[in-house]
This record gives sequence, C-alpha cells and structure tokens, in this order.
Amino acid sequence: MAIEGLTYTYPAWSDRPLPALRQIDLALGAGLTIVGGDSGSGKSTLLRVCNGLVPHFHGGAFRGRAVVCGLDVLATPTRQLARHVGFVFQEPDMGFVRGTVAREVAFFPENLGLPRASIRRRVAEALEQTGIGDLASRRLSTLSGGERQRVALAAALAAGPSVVAMDEPMSQLDERGAAALTTTLCALADAGTTVLVAEHRLGDVPGARRVSLIDGRASEGPACDPVAPARPALRVTRPTDSAGSRASTPRAADGPTAWSLSGVTVGVGHRPVLEGVDLAGSAGEVVIVTGSNGSGKTTLLRTIAGLVGPLAGSVERHPGRVAYLPQEPGLLLHRNSVRAEVDQTLRWSQLAGSADDVLEILGLRALAERDPRDLSGGQRQRAALAVVLAGRPSLALLDEPTRGMDAAARTSLAGVLRRLAEAGAAVVAATHDVQLARELAGRVLRIEDGALVPDEGAPGRVGQTA
Repeated sequence: MAIEGLTYTYPAWSDRPLPALRQIDLALGAGLTIVGGDSGSGKSTLLRVCNGLVPHFHGGAFRGRAVVCGLDVLATPTRQLARHVGFVFQEPDMGFVRGTVAREVAFFPENLGLPRASIRRRVAEALEQTGIGDLASRRLSTLSGGERQRVALAAALAAGPSVVAMDEPMSQLDERGAAALTTTLCALADAGTTVLVAEHRLGDVPGARRVSLIDGRASEGPACDPVAPARPALRVTRPTDSAGSRASTPRAADGPTAWSLSGVTVGVGHRPVLEGVDLAGSAGEVVIVTGSNGSGKTTLLRTIAGLVGPLAGSVERHPGRVAYLPQEPGLLLHRNSVRAEVDQTLRWSQLAGSADDVLEILGLRALAERDPRDLSGGQRQRAALAVVLAGRPSLALLDEPTRGMDAAARTSLAGVLRRLAEAGAAVVAATHDVQLARELAGRVLRIEDGALVPDEGAPGRVGQTA
C-alpha cells in the first residue's frame, strides 16, 4: 500500500471546510501499523482511503495518489477494492446484513461465488481466529457490543483479504478480548497481511509501526520495543491526594435510594444472564459495572433504566429524569447540529439555560454547529453524552461512555460525572476503561459467572436490598 502527496477534503455540504488529510506520504507493507491521534485528527479518513470509501462514497476533493494491492484507489470501484481489503468500522452494525453470526461471516465468501465447502472452511477459521466459535448460531441482535465487534472482524477475515483496516476495534472489548485481538492481529501481520489499526487502547506491540496524525498530517515514529508491556487487569484502587490520604469520592452511601433491584433476574429474551440480583444505588453515588463481553452489563443497565423488564423480581427508581447512553451513539443523534441536539434535551426537560455549558465541558464548543453524522467516532460519542447529560438527570446510566475517546476527552467526562454525582444524581457506568474507573473511584462491581461481586481492588457494597 502506497500513499503519495494525498490531501483530502470532505464535500462542502459535510460542514468540514478544512482538509481531513494533508500531504500524506506513507508506504505500508506486510505487518502491523498502529495509527494514533486525537479524535477528529483524520484516523478514520485515512483508513477509509484503503477501501475507497474515501473518495468514492463520501465524495470531496482528492489530490495525490493512493495504491492498494496494486490498484489505484481513485480509478478502482469500491466493490473491487473490497475483494482485497477487509474493513471493520467503529460501529460494527453498519456492515451487518444477515441475522445470525455464521451467516454474517459467510456473506462475503458467498458473494465471491466460492464453493460451499470452501465457504464452510473460511467461516470456521474466521470464527476460531476471533474466538467466537461458540456464538455461531446466535442472532446478532442478542450479542453484546464487544461480541459484535469480533463478529465484524471475523466477517472481514473470511474474505481472505491482503489488507485489514480496523477502526477502534477494541473500544468495546474486555481485557481478555483485547489481548486475544492483539494476538490475532500479530498473527495476521506475521503471515504477510498488511494490518492497519486506528486505536486509542492499543499499547506497544512488538515490531509494530506507529503513525500519528495531528490535524490531518502524518508523522511516523519508530517501531515499538521488542518486548510489549503486560496489559493491566481491571483492578481499581481509589486515588490518593497529595498528602497520601484517601481522596474524596462521588459516593453518598447514606443518601436516599435512587434505584433498586429486588430478587431480579436479568435476561436477553427468555435467556437469563444474571439471577437473584439484590442491589441498590444512592443519590450522589457512582457505581461502576465491569465484566467480560456478553456477561450482561448492557442488559443490567437497560433493566435499571426500565427499557426492558426483569424476567423475575422488581425494579424501582426514584422519580426524576432517567438518562441512558447506549453503546451506539448514532441512536441518539438525529438533528442537523450538535447544538440542536442538546437544545432539544433542554426543551424536553423544561430547563432554562444554554447548551454552551455542557458543550464547553465536553470540548464540543467548536463543533456546536456541525452535523453529528460528520463527526469522528470519539466526537460523536461526546455529542451523545452531551445530549443525555444536559437535562440534569437524577439517574444517569452510561454504557461504555468512553468508547472512541482520547485521554483528554475521558478526563473531561470523568469531571462531568463527578459534578453530576455531587449535585445528587445517581450514576451507573458499564465500562472496560481502567482509567475512567480509577478517576471516578466509585463502587466497583464485576459480573462473574452470572453473579455480581465486588471488584477485588475496591470496597464493595454488593447485595443491598431495596
């Protein structure tokens, strides 16, 4: 893959007048390349050059040259590039067309007209590579966000691509899944595949190249050290202040009960994932829920929110506004500007004031007039957070709130959630993000083997009855 003098600007209607990529010169052969940079720096745009979505789908001004697998991107239709490039989007559901995991993974080999035996072999290999063989018969609608990400990768690998481009593939993976994905990517690279990954969470990987983007300009760093550091397990300890004592935390264990579950069985459809849950949260308290992909974190949050009913037991919520952030921010963003989205929340909540306050806190003031659909994944996540948090909720339920965020945005979010708790809101966040859990320093619960247990590194208050 070779890119020479590439400058790309999205079309005028996209509200992005400045070039997204500026004078990019990049040559990539077999191996793993990690693309870094803040949200909005051009990472996703660079990856979309690989399969021709930039410029064939998005339009805009494309100057310079890009060649992938010997094909000139500007002169080659995307359907032909797709035979060589496996692409995994930030939001994996964007590419799904079938109902079950196995059928989704088989979709591309079928479209290549391969023999049935070859299709079965490719599907089995792709499922094994991504560690989801046990999900083959599951419907996509029943999977967790992390499981869907791995299905998207399996579908890309089943095509037998020469190039794999992945946009934030670890944003919803647990620690085990992220480590397994890193192993898979290294194996692909060692086998001669060109692997290009844009990712905030991916640490140093032996022999990988580093490319950093700042305002659309690329700079290449040295290969990573030959010995990669071990990935930390999610064991959260409370921060200390400068004097070494325990820092204050957004927790009000003695405050009024904001929500409670009594004898609750949480499930997907008729399939229970958590049983006999007795749990409550107080006004002003932050509760953090961790656990492996598919363990039931999302379903637990949706049950607390009242979006799905429990299979058994009862759920109670204190009167007041309930805000729920789903894993897919696009589900909340339908208007033509970020400001319009936040203003609508304020109107629905019958609150006076301007959207500028929450936009400023989340670093969105400069993007206030932009269409949310034209934002990067991390920027879109922050816009969705602004929408749900602007209405001063009494209960905020956040599913993987730092998905696609850079470090600065994560710190801003932690500050917003602390202020919410200090103002009396109850906050429940399901996350794999170690740093966010540390910064919030609330009560940490882990889902293990269908049960809620306190995290080993933080004092727990599990089993509180309603």
